[in-house]
Amino acid sequence: MANHFETDMDKNAANFTPLSPLSFIRRTAKVYPNRAAVVHGDTSFTYAEFYARTRRLASALSQRGIGVGDCVAIMSPNTPPMLESHFGVPMTGGVINALNYRLDAKAIAFILDHGEAKVLLTDTEFAPVIKEAISLAKVDPIVIDIDDKEGPGGEKLGEMDYEAFLATGDPDFEWSLPDDEWNAIALNYTSGTTGNPKGVVFHHRGAYLNAIGNVFTWGATGGPVYLWTLPMFHCNGWCFTWGVIAVAGTNVCLRNVNSKSIYEAIATKGITHLCGAPIVMQMIVNATDADRRTFEQQVEFMTAAAPPPAAVLAAMSEEGINVTHVYGLTEIYGPAIICAWQDEWDALPLDERARLQSRQGVPYEVLEDMMVADAETLVPVPQDGKTMGEVFTRGNVTMKGYLKNPKATDEAFAGGWFHTGDLGVWHPDGYVELKDRSKDIIISGGENISSIEVEDALYKHRAVAAVGVVARPDEKWGETPCAFIELKPGVEATEEEIFQHCRDNLAGFKCPRYVVFGPLPKTSTGKIQKFKLRDQAVELANAAQ
Repeated sequence: MANHFETDMDKNAANFTPLSPLSFIRRTAKVYPNRAAVVHGDTSFTYAEFYARTRRLASALSQRGIGVGDCVAIMSPNTPPMLESHFGVPMTGGVINALNYRLDAKAIAFILDHGEAKVLLTDTEFAPVIKEAISLAKVDPIVIDIDDKEGPGGEKLGEMDYEAFLATGDPDFEWSLPDDEWNAIALNYTSGTTGNPKGVVFHHRGAYLNAIGNVFTWGATGGPVYLWTLPMFHCNGWCFTWGVIAVAGTNVCLRNVNSKSIYEAIATKGITHLCGAPIVMQMIVNATDADRRTFEQQVEFMTAAAPPPAAVLAAMSEEGINVTHVYGLTEIYGPAIICAWQDEWDALPLDERARLQSRQGVPYEVLEDMMVADAETLVPVPQDGKTMGEVFTRGNVTMKGYLKNPKATDEAFAGGWFHTGDLGVWHPDGYVELKDRSKDIIISGGENISSIEVEDALYKHRAVAAVGVVARPDEKWGETPCAFIELKPGVEATEEEIFQHCRDNLAGFKCPRYVVFGPLPKTSTGKIQKFKLRDQAVELANAAQ
Protein backbone atom coordinates (compact mmCIF):
# COMPACT_ATOMS: atom_id res chain seq x y z
CA MET A 1 0.00 0.00 0.00
CA ALA A 2 1.34 3.44 -0.93
CA ASN A 3 2.24 5.85 1.82
CA HIS A 4 -0.37 8.59 1.33
CA PHE A 5 1.79 11.07 3.26
CA GLU A 6 4.37 10.89 0.45
CA THR A 7 1.96 11.25 -2.48
CA ASP A 8 2.36 14.35 -4.67
CA MET A 9 4.54 16.07 -2.08
CA ASP A 10 8.07 16.39 -3.42
CA LYS A 11 10.95 18.55 -2.31
CA ASN A 12 10.95 21.96 -3.95
CA ALA A 13 12.40 25.43 -3.43
CA ALA A 14 9.54 26.35 -1.12
CA ASN A 15 9.94 23.49 1.34
CA PHE A 16 13.58 22.38 1.17
CA THR A 17 16.92 24.18 1.35
CA PRO A 18 20.25 22.39 1.64
CA LEU A 19 21.84 23.04 5.02
CA SER A 20 24.97 25.16 4.74
CA PRO A 21 26.68 27.59 7.15
CA LEU A 22 26.80 30.05 4.25
CA SER A 23 23.18 30.89 5.04
CA PHE A 24 24.32 32.39 8.37
CA ILE A 25 26.20 35.32 6.87
CA ARG A 26 23.38 36.29 4.54
CA ARG A 27 20.84 36.44 7.35
CA THR A 28 23.07 38.12 9.93
CA ALA A 29 24.25 40.81 7.51
CA LYS A 30 20.64 41.57 6.64
CA VAL A 31 19.36 41.65 10.22
CA TYR A 32 22.38 43.28 11.90
CA PRO A 33 24.18 45.24 9.15
CA ASN A 34 25.69 47.78 11.54
CA ARG A 35 26.82 45.38 14.27
CA ALA A 36 30.55 44.77 14.58
CA ALA A 37 31.38 41.47 12.88
CA VAL A 38 35.16 41.51 13.13
CA VAL A 39 37.65 43.44 15.26
CA HIS A 40 41.37 43.17 14.58
CA GLY A 41 43.64 45.66 16.31
CA ASP A 42 42.46 49.09 15.21
CA THR A 43 40.51 47.63 12.27
CA SER A 44 36.86 46.63 12.45
CA PHE A 45 34.16 45.65 9.98
CA THR A 46 30.40 45.78 10.37
CA TYR A 47 28.40 42.81 9.19
CA ALA A 48 27.45 44.68 6.04
CA GLU A 49 31.14 45.32 5.31
CA PHE A 50 32.20 41.79 6.25
CA TYR A 51 29.56 40.26 3.97
CA ALA A 52 30.69 42.48 1.10
CA ARG A 53 34.30 41.41 1.65
CA THR A 54 33.41 37.70 1.59
CA ARG A 55 31.50 38.23 -1.64
CA ARG A 56 34.44 40.12 -3.13
CA LEU A 57 36.68 37.19 -2.23
CA ALA A 58 34.28 34.71 -3.80
CA SER A 59 34.07 36.84 -6.93
CA ALA A 60 37.86 37.21 -7.20
CA LEU A 61 38.34 33.47 -6.78
CA SER A 62 35.63 32.71 -9.34
CA GLN A 63 37.39 34.95 -11.85
CA ARG A 64 40.48 32.77 -11.33
CA GLY A 65 38.52 29.65 -12.17
CA ILE A 66 37.67 28.41 -8.68
CA GLY A 67 34.43 26.45 -8.64
CA VAL A 68 32.77 23.36 -7.21
CA GLY A 69 35.30 20.98 -5.67
CA ASP A 70 38.34 23.21 -6.14
CA CYS A 71 40.68 23.52 -3.17
CA VAL A 72 41.82 26.89 -1.82
CA ALA A 73 44.49 26.70 0.89
CA ILE A 74 45.17 29.44 3.42
CA MET A 75 48.12 29.87 5.78
CA SER A 76 47.30 32.52 8.35
CA PRO A 77 46.95 33.17 12.08
CA ASN A 78 43.60 34.38 13.40
CA THR A 79 43.08 37.32 11.04
CA PRO A 80 40.11 38.75 9.09
CA PRO A 81 41.24 37.08 5.81
CA MET A 82 41.21 33.68 7.56
CA LEU A 83 37.65 34.26 8.76
CA GLU A 84 36.52 35.69 5.42
CA SER A 85 37.88 32.64 3.61
CA HIS A 86 35.51 30.37 5.52
CA PHE A 87 32.68 32.05 3.65
CA GLY A 88 34.28 33.39 0.46
CA VAL A 89 35.80 30.07 -0.60
CA PRO A 90 32.67 27.88 -0.24
CA MET A 91 30.54 30.62 -1.85
CA THR A 92 32.28 29.58 -5.08
CA GLY A 93 31.55 25.89 -4.42
CA GLY A 94 35.22 25.52 -3.49
CA VAL A 95 36.73 23.76 -0.49
CA ILE A 96 38.74 25.64 2.14
CA ASN A 97 41.94 24.03 3.39
CA ALA A 98 43.14 25.97 6.46
CA LEU A 99 46.79 25.06 6.99
CA ASN A 100 48.42 24.46 10.34
CA TYR A 101 51.14 27.13 10.48
CA ARG A 102 53.14 25.03 12.93
CA LEU A 103 53.89 22.42 10.28
CA ASP A 104 57.19 22.19 8.40
CA ALA A 105 57.63 22.74 4.67
CA LYS A 106 57.61 19.04 3.80
CA ALA A 107 54.24 18.47 5.49
CA ILE A 108 52.72 21.57 3.90
CA ALA A 109 53.96 20.50 0.47
CA PHE A 110 52.33 17.11 0.96
CA ILE A 111 49.02 18.75 1.93
CA LEU A 112 49.08 21.16 -1.03
CA ASP A 113 49.65 18.23 -3.38
CA HIS A 114 47.18 15.87 -1.72
CA GLY A 115 44.39 18.46 -1.69
CA GLU A 116 45.36 19.71 -5.17
CA ALA A 117 45.34 23.35 -4.04
CA LYS A 118 44.66 25.77 -6.91
CA VAL A 119 45.01 28.96 -4.86
CA LEU A 120 47.15 29.63 -1.78
CA LEU A 121 46.46 32.63 0.43
CA THR A 122 49.45 33.08 2.72
CA ASP A 123 50.46 35.48 5.46
CA THR A 124 53.88 37.00 4.83
CA GLU A 125 55.07 35.96 8.31
CA PHE A 126 55.26 32.39 7.00
CA ALA A 127 57.06 33.23 3.76
CA PRO A 128 60.17 31.12 4.55
CA VAL A 129 58.29 27.86 5.14
CA ILE A 130 55.79 28.51 2.33
CA LYS A 131 58.58 29.34 -0.11
CA GLU A 132 60.25 26.01 0.65
CA ALA A 133 56.91 24.13 0.55
CA ILE A 134 56.09 25.53 -2.89
CA SER A 135 59.51 24.44 -4.16
CA LEU A 136 58.80 20.90 -2.92
CA ALA A 137 55.19 20.67 -4.08
CA LYS A 138 54.09 19.30 -7.44
CA VAL A 139 51.10 21.65 -7.68
CA ASP A 140 51.57 25.26 -8.74
CA PRO A 141 48.84 27.28 -7.00
CA ILE A 142 48.09 30.95 -7.56
CA VAL A 143 49.70 32.63 -4.54
CA ILE A 144 48.15 35.68 -2.88
CA ASP A 145 50.00 37.44 -0.03
CA ILE A 146 48.28 38.47 3.19
CA ASP A 147 50.20 41.49 4.48
CA ASP A 148 48.59 41.96 7.90
CA LYS A 149 49.55 45.25 9.53
CA GLU A 150 49.29 43.57 12.94
CA GLY A 151 51.94 41.04 11.87
CA PRO A 152 55.73 41.20 11.54
CA GLY A 153 55.68 41.27 7.73
CA GLY A 154 57.89 39.24 5.47
CA GLU A 155 58.79 38.42 1.90
CA LYS A 156 55.97 38.57 -0.64
CA LEU A 157 55.75 35.45 -2.76
CA GLY A 158 52.52 35.99 -4.67
CA GLU A 159 51.33 37.98 -7.62
CA MET A 160 49.40 40.48 -5.53
CA ASP A 161 48.33 41.45 -2.02
CA TYR A 162 45.10 40.11 -0.49
CA GLU A 163 43.45 43.55 -0.34
CA ALA A 164 44.30 44.15 -4.00
CA PHE A 165 42.90 40.72 -4.79
CA LEU A 166 39.65 41.61 -3.01
CA ALA A 167 39.47 44.83 -5.02
CA THR A 168 39.17 42.75 -8.20
CA GLY A 169 35.99 41.16 -6.85
CA ASP A 170 32.36 42.25 -6.91
CA PRO A 171 30.80 43.10 -3.48
CA ASP A 172 27.40 42.14 -4.97
CA PHE A 173 28.64 38.78 -6.29
CA GLU A 174 25.71 36.42 -6.80
CA TRP A 175 26.34 33.17 -4.99
CA SER A 176 24.09 30.27 -4.10
CA LEU A 177 23.89 27.49 -1.56
CA PRO A 178 25.22 24.12 -2.73
CA ASP A 179 22.86 21.94 -4.75
CA ASP A 180 23.68 19.14 -2.34
CA GLU A 181 24.38 19.69 1.37
CA TRP A 182 26.65 16.62 1.18
CA ASN A 183 29.09 18.63 -0.95
CA ALA A 184 32.52 19.22 0.60
CA ILE A 185 33.07 22.55 2.35
CA ALA A 186 36.41 22.05 4.11
CA LEU A 187 39.51 19.89 4.10
CA ASN A 188 41.42 19.42 7.34
CA TYR A 189 44.42 17.26 8.08
CA THR A 190 44.99 15.08 11.10
CA SER A 191 48.37 13.58 11.88
CA GLY A 192 46.84 10.21 12.84
CA THR A 193 49.44 7.52 13.49
CA THR A 194 51.36 7.61 10.23
CA GLY A 195 53.93 9.98 8.82
CA ASN A 196 51.65 11.48 6.19
CA PRO A 197 48.55 13.21 7.58
CA LYS A 198 45.06 12.13 6.53
CA GLY A 199 42.73 14.56 4.81
CA VAL A 200 39.40 14.84 6.63
CA VAL A 201 36.59 16.08 4.39
CA PHE A 202 33.73 18.09 5.95
CA HIS A 203 30.35 18.55 4.26
CA HIS A 204 28.06 21.60 4.36
CA ARG A 205 25.41 19.77 6.41
CA GLY A 206 27.83 18.78 9.15
CA ALA A 207 29.44 22.23 9.30
CA TYR A 208 26.01 23.85 9.64
CA LEU A 209 24.88 21.49 12.38
CA ASN A 210 28.04 21.53 14.48
CA ALA A 211 28.28 25.32 14.24
CA ILE A 212 24.76 25.50 15.63
CA GLY A 213 25.52 22.74 18.13
CA ASN A 214 28.51 24.60 19.56
CA VAL A 215 26.76 27.89 20.23
CA PHE A 216 23.54 26.20 21.36
CA THR A 217 25.02 23.71 23.82
CA TRP A 218 27.36 26.39 25.21
CA GLY A 219 24.56 28.94 25.54
CA ALA A 220 26.46 31.42 23.34
CA THR A 221 23.37 32.55 21.48
CA GLY A 222 22.95 36.21 22.44
CA GLY A 223 25.47 38.01 20.25
CA PRO A 224 28.64 36.85 22.05
CA VAL A 225 31.89 38.78 21.85
CA TYR A 226 34.19 35.93 20.93
CA LEU A 227 37.98 36.07 21.35
CA TRP A 228 39.94 33.99 18.82
CA THR A 229 42.50 32.26 21.02
CA LEU A 230 41.76 28.92 19.33
CA PRO A 231 43.52 28.64 15.94
CA MET A 232 41.04 28.92 13.09
CA PHE A 233 42.98 26.21 11.26
CA HIS A 234 42.07 23.70 13.97
CA CYS A 235 38.88 21.95 12.74
CA ASN A 236 37.90 25.31 11.19
CA GLY A 237 38.08 26.84 14.65
CA TRP A 238 35.85 24.06 16.00
CA CYS A 239 33.23 25.42 13.55
CA PHE A 240 33.03 28.68 15.50
CA THR A 241 34.20 30.41 12.30
CA TRP A 242 30.62 29.83 11.18
CA GLY A 243 28.86 29.53 14.55
CA VAL A 244 29.72 33.01 15.87
CA ILE A 245 28.34 34.48 12.65
CA ALA A 246 25.12 32.47 13.06
CA VAL A 247 24.36 34.22 16.35
CA ALA A 248 25.53 37.67 15.17
CA GLY A 249 28.51 37.65 17.48
CA THR A 250 31.60 39.83 17.25
CA ASN A 251 34.81 38.05 16.25
CA VAL A 252 37.80 39.58 18.01
CA CYS A 253 40.89 38.30 16.19
CA LEU A 254 43.99 37.67 18.25
CA ARG A 255 47.09 37.15 16.15
CA ASN A 256 49.48 36.62 19.05
CA VAL A 257 48.04 34.59 21.91
CA ASN A 258 49.68 35.33 25.25
CA SER A 259 48.67 36.30 28.77
CA LYS A 260 48.87 40.04 28.19
CA SER A 261 46.93 40.05 24.92
CA ILE A 262 44.19 37.83 26.38
CA TYR A 263 43.65 40.00 29.46
CA GLU A 264 43.86 43.17 27.37
CA ALA A 265 41.15 41.92 25.02
CA ILE A 266 38.86 40.72 27.81
CA ALA A 267 39.15 44.03 29.64
CA THR A 268 38.88 46.41 26.65
CA LYS A 269 36.80 44.52 24.08
CA GLY A 270 34.12 43.12 26.40
CA ILE A 271 34.95 39.49 25.62
CA THR A 272 32.29 37.03 26.77
CA HIS A 273 33.51 33.76 25.21
CA LEU A 274 36.77 32.12 24.19
CA CYS A 275 38.09 28.63 23.50
CA GLY A 276 41.43 26.94 23.76
CA ALA A 277 43.62 24.06 24.78
CA PRO A 278 44.73 23.75 28.43
CA ILE A 279 47.81 25.84 27.64
CA VAL A 280 45.55 28.90 27.16
CA MET A 281 44.14 28.36 30.65
CA GLN A 282 47.70 28.19 31.95
CA MET A 283 48.41 31.54 30.32
CA ILE A 284 45.44 33.03 32.12
CA VAL A 285 45.98 31.61 35.61
CA ASN A 286 49.77 32.02 35.56
CA ALA A 287 49.78 35.57 34.21
CA THR A 288 51.99 38.09 35.98
CA ASP A 289 50.46 41.00 37.85
CA ALA A 290 51.77 43.29 35.11
CA ASP A 291 49.83 41.37 32.45
CA ARG A 292 46.56 41.06 34.35
CA ARG A 293 43.59 43.37 33.81
CA THR A 294 40.36 43.53 35.77
CA PHE A 295 36.99 43.02 34.10
CA GLU A 296 33.36 42.99 35.24
CA GLN A 297 31.66 40.58 32.82
CA GLN A 298 31.25 36.83 33.26
CA VAL A 299 33.50 35.04 30.76
CA GLU A 300 32.90 31.54 29.40
CA PHE A 301 35.85 29.35 28.40
CA MET A 302 35.52 26.11 26.41
CA THR A 303 38.41 23.68 26.55
CA ALA A 304 39.16 20.27 25.09
CA ALA A 305 42.07 17.81 25.30
CA ALA A 306 43.28 16.96 28.80
CA PRO A 307 40.70 17.49 31.59
CA PRO A 308 41.42 20.59 33.68
CA PRO A 309 42.85 19.93 37.17
CA ALA A 310 40.76 21.07 40.11
CA ALA A 311 43.29 23.78 41.00
CA VAL A 312 43.08 25.27 37.51
CA LEU A 313 39.27 25.25 37.55
CA ALA A 314 39.32 27.03 40.91
CA ALA A 315 41.85 29.58 39.67
CA MET A 316 39.81 30.27 36.53
CA SER A 317 36.68 30.71 38.62
CA GLU A 318 38.47 33.23 40.81
CA GLU A 319 39.30 35.21 37.67
CA GLY A 320 35.60 35.31 36.75
CA ILE A 321 35.90 32.66 34.03
CA ASN A 322 33.67 29.59 33.90
CA VAL A 323 35.15 26.51 32.21
CA THR A 324 33.22 24.04 30.04
CA HIS A 325 34.97 20.79 29.11
CA VAL A 326 34.29 19.23 25.69
CA TYR A 327 35.66 16.37 23.60
CA GLY A 328 35.91 15.69 19.92
CA LEU A 329 38.12 14.87 16.99
CA THR A 330 38.77 16.40 13.60
CA GLU A 331 36.64 13.62 12.09
CA ILE A 332 33.57 14.84 14.02
CA TYR A 333 34.09 18.55 13.30
CA GLY A 334 35.89 19.24 16.56
CA PRO A 335 33.89 19.17 19.82
CA ALA A 336 30.68 17.14 19.69
CA ILE A 337 30.61 15.75 23.23
CA ILE A 338 30.23 17.94 26.30
CA CYS A 339 30.34 17.55 30.03
CA ALA A 340 26.81 18.89 30.43
CA TRP A 341 26.45 20.52 33.83
CA GLN A 342 23.90 19.13 36.28
CA ASP A 343 22.31 21.54 38.77
CA GLU A 344 22.88 19.20 41.71
CA TRP A 345 26.65 19.45 41.16
CA ASP A 346 26.58 23.05 42.42
CA ALA A 347 26.37 21.91 46.04
CA LEU A 348 29.32 19.51 45.82
CA PRO A 349 32.84 20.24 47.11
CA LEU A 350 35.28 21.67 44.56
CA ASP A 351 37.29 18.45 44.20
CA GLU A 352 34.16 16.40 43.49
CA ARG A 353 32.86 19.01 41.02
CA ALA A 354 36.21 18.97 39.27
CA ARG A 355 36.17 15.17 39.07
CA LEU A 356 32.73 15.20 37.45
CA GLN A 357 33.62 18.15 35.24
CA SER A 358 36.76 16.47 33.94
CA ARG A 359 34.76 13.69 32.28
CA GLN A 360 34.27 14.06 28.56
CA GLY A 361 30.51 13.75 28.91
CA VAL A 362 27.49 13.21 26.66
CA PRO A 363 26.69 13.93 22.98
CA TYR A 364 25.82 17.37 21.67
CA GLU A 365 22.21 17.78 20.60
CA VAL A 366 23.41 17.49 16.98
CA LEU A 367 25.38 14.27 17.49
CA GLU A 368 23.02 11.35 17.03
CA ASP A 369 24.60 8.78 19.32
CA MET A 370 27.68 7.69 21.23
CA MET A 371 28.71 4.52 23.01
CA VAL A 372 31.65 2.79 24.66
CA ALA A 373 31.97 -0.72 23.27
CA ASP A 374 34.25 -3.63 22.55
CA ALA A 375 36.56 -2.54 19.72
CA GLU A 376 36.01 -5.75 17.74
CA THR A 377 32.42 -6.82 18.41
CA LEU A 378 30.92 -3.33 18.97
CA VAL A 379 29.01 -4.74 21.94
CA PRO A 380 28.50 -1.91 24.47
CA VAL A 381 30.40 -2.23 27.74
CA PRO A 382 28.56 -2.06 31.09
CA GLN A 383 27.95 1.47 32.34
CA ASP A 384 29.90 0.82 35.52
CA GLY A 385 32.64 3.44 35.23
CA LYS A 386 35.23 0.65 35.22
CA THR A 387 35.01 -1.50 32.10
CA MET A 388 37.22 -0.15 29.34
CA GLY A 389 36.13 0.04 25.72
CA GLU A 390 36.53 2.13 22.59
CA VAL A 391 34.49 5.30 22.15
CA PHE A 392 32.20 5.25 19.10
CA THR A 393 30.01 8.00 17.63
CA ARG A 394 27.54 8.33 14.77
CA GLY A 395 25.48 11.09 13.25
CA ASN A 396 25.43 14.05 10.87
CA VAL A 397 28.45 15.77 12.39
CA THR A 398 30.78 13.10 11.05
CA MET A 399 33.19 13.60 8.16
CA LYS A 400 32.46 12.42 4.62
CA GLY A 401 35.64 10.38 4.88
CA TYR A 402 39.39 10.54 4.35
CA LEU A 403 40.43 12.10 1.04
CA LYS A 404 41.80 9.54 -1.45
CA ASN A 405 41.97 6.90 1.29
CA PRO A 406 39.00 4.52 0.97
CA LYS A 407 40.67 1.84 3.09
CA ALA A 408 41.07 4.17 6.07
CA THR A 409 37.53 5.48 5.54
CA ASP A 410 36.04 1.98 5.55
CA GLU A 411 37.98 1.08 8.69
CA ALA A 412 36.83 4.25 10.45
CA PHE A 413 33.15 3.53 9.67
CA ALA A 414 33.14 -0.26 10.11
CA GLY A 415 29.88 -1.51 11.63
CA GLY A 416 28.03 1.78 11.04
CA TRP A 417 29.88 3.68 13.77
CA PHE A 418 32.83 6.06 13.70
CA HIS A 419 35.76 4.44 15.50
CA THR A 420 37.46 7.21 17.49
CA GLY A 421 40.40 5.03 18.55
CA ASP A 422 40.07 6.47 22.06
CA LEU A 423 39.58 4.23 25.06
CA GLY A 424 37.28 5.10 27.93
CA VAL A 425 34.72 3.98 30.46
CA TRP A 426 30.96 4.56 30.61
CA HIS A 427 29.56 5.83 33.90
CA PRO A 428 26.10 4.91 35.26
CA ASP A 429 24.82 8.43 34.48
CA GLY A 430 25.73 7.96 30.81
CA TYR A 431 28.81 10.19 30.89
CA VAL A 432 31.93 8.94 29.12
CA GLU A 433 35.40 9.35 30.58
CA LEU A 434 38.50 8.84 28.44
CA LYS A 435 41.27 6.70 29.88
CA ASP A 436 43.82 6.31 27.10
CA ARG A 437 44.50 6.98 23.45
CA SER A 438 44.84 3.73 21.64
CA LYS A 439 46.68 5.23 18.69
CA ASP A 440 49.50 6.68 20.80
CA ILE A 441 48.73 10.25 19.83
CA ILE A 442 50.46 12.85 22.00
CA ILE A 443 48.40 16.02 22.54
CA SER A 444 50.75 18.93 23.16
CA GLY A 445 49.24 22.39 23.51
CA GLY A 446 46.10 21.13 21.78
CA GLU A 447 48.05 19.82 18.78
CA ASN A 448 48.14 16.14 17.83
CA ILE A 449 51.60 14.62 17.46
CA SER A 450 52.03 11.15 15.98
CA SER A 451 54.47 9.15 18.07
CA ILE A 452 55.16 6.98 15.04
CA GLU A 453 56.18 10.00 12.97
CA VAL A 454 58.62 11.12 15.67
CA GLU A 455 59.98 7.58 16.00
CA ASP A 456 60.48 7.35 12.24
CA ALA A 457 62.56 10.53 12.34
CA LEU A 458 64.66 9.25 15.25
CA TYR A 459 65.32 5.95 13.54
CA LYS A 460 67.16 7.91 10.85
CA HIS A 461 69.86 8.83 13.36
CA ARG A 462 73.04 6.78 12.96
CA ALA A 463 73.20 5.80 16.64
CA VAL A 464 69.59 4.76 17.26
CA ALA A 465 68.89 1.03 17.47
CA ALA A 466 65.38 1.19 18.96
CA VAL A 467 63.11 4.00 20.05
CA GLY A 468 59.76 4.48 21.75
CA VAL A 469 58.11 7.90 21.95
CA VAL A 470 55.36 8.49 24.50
CA ALA A 471 53.61 11.39 26.18
CA ARG A 472 55.20 12.86 29.27
CA PRO A 473 52.92 15.01 31.45
CA ASP A 474 53.81 18.70 31.24
CA GLU A 475 52.40 21.51 33.34
CA LYS A 476 52.45 24.03 30.50
CA TRP A 477 51.66 21.96 27.41
CA GLY A 478 49.56 19.17 28.93
CA GLU A 479 51.79 16.57 27.29
CA THR A 480 55.13 16.65 25.48
CA PRO A 481 56.99 13.94 23.54
CA CYS A 482 59.51 11.94 25.53
CA ALA A 483 61.88 9.69 23.55
CA PHE A 484 63.28 6.50 25.06
CA ILE A 485 66.29 5.47 22.98
CA GLU A 486 68.33 2.28 22.84
CA LEU A 487 71.67 2.99 21.15
CA LYS A 488 73.51 0.68 18.79
CA PRO A 489 76.35 -1.29 20.43
CA GLY A 490 79.56 0.71 20.54
CA VAL A 491 77.93 3.91 19.28
CA GLU A 492 77.38 6.99 21.39
CA ALA A 493 75.08 10.00 21.10
CA THR A 494 74.31 12.99 23.28
CA GLU A 495 70.95 14.53 24.11
CA GLU A 496 71.87 17.64 22.14
CA GLU A 497 72.71 15.54 19.06
CA ILE A 498 69.28 13.91 19.27
CA PHE A 499 67.54 17.24 19.78
CA GLN A 500 69.34 18.77 16.78
CA HIS A 501 68.54 15.72 14.63
CA CYS A 502 64.85 16.13 15.48
CA ARG A 503 64.92 19.85 14.74
CA ASP A 504 66.40 19.03 11.32
CA ASN A 505 63.71 16.46 10.53
CA LEU A 506 60.53 17.55 12.29
CA ALA A 507 58.36 20.59 12.93
CA GLY A 508 59.47 22.22 16.16
CA PHE A 509 56.39 21.33 18.19
CA LYS A 510 56.83 17.64 17.35
CA CYS A 511 60.40 17.43 18.68
CA PRO A 512 60.92 15.49 21.94
CA ARG A 513 61.66 17.70 24.91
CA TYR A 514 63.13 14.80 26.86
CA VAL A 515 65.45 11.95 25.90
CA VAL A 516 66.15 8.87 28.03
CA PHE A 517 68.93 6.48 26.97
CA GLY A 518 68.89 2.80 27.89
CA PRO A 519 67.51 -0.63 27.00
CA LEU A 520 63.81 -0.64 26.10
CA PRO A 521 61.27 -3.05 27.60
CA LYS A 522 60.09 -5.51 24.94
CA THR A 523 57.74 -8.43 24.59
CA SER A 524 58.97 -11.93 23.73
CA THR A 525 58.40 -11.10 20.07
CA GLY A 526 60.47 -7.92 20.28
CA LYS A 527 57.63 -5.39 20.38
CA ILE A 528 58.37 -2.35 22.53
CA GLN A 529 56.10 -2.18 25.57
CA LYS A 530 54.92 1.40 25.41
CA PHE A 531 52.71 1.14 28.47
CA LYS A 532 55.85 0.65 30.55
CA LEU A 533 57.48 3.66 28.91
CA ARG A 534 54.40 5.77 29.65
CA ASP A 535 54.58 4.76 33.31
CA GLN A 536 58.27 5.67 33.38
CA ALA A 537 57.59 9.04 31.75
CA VAL A 538 55.00 9.83 34.42
CA GLU A 539 57.46 8.86 37.16
CA LEU A 540 60.13 11.10 35.65
CA ALA A 541 57.68 14.01 35.43
CA ASN A 542 56.61 13.53 39.04
CA ALA A 543 60.23 13.33 40.20
CA ALA A 544 61.05 16.58 38.42
CA GLN A 545 58.33 18.53 40.23
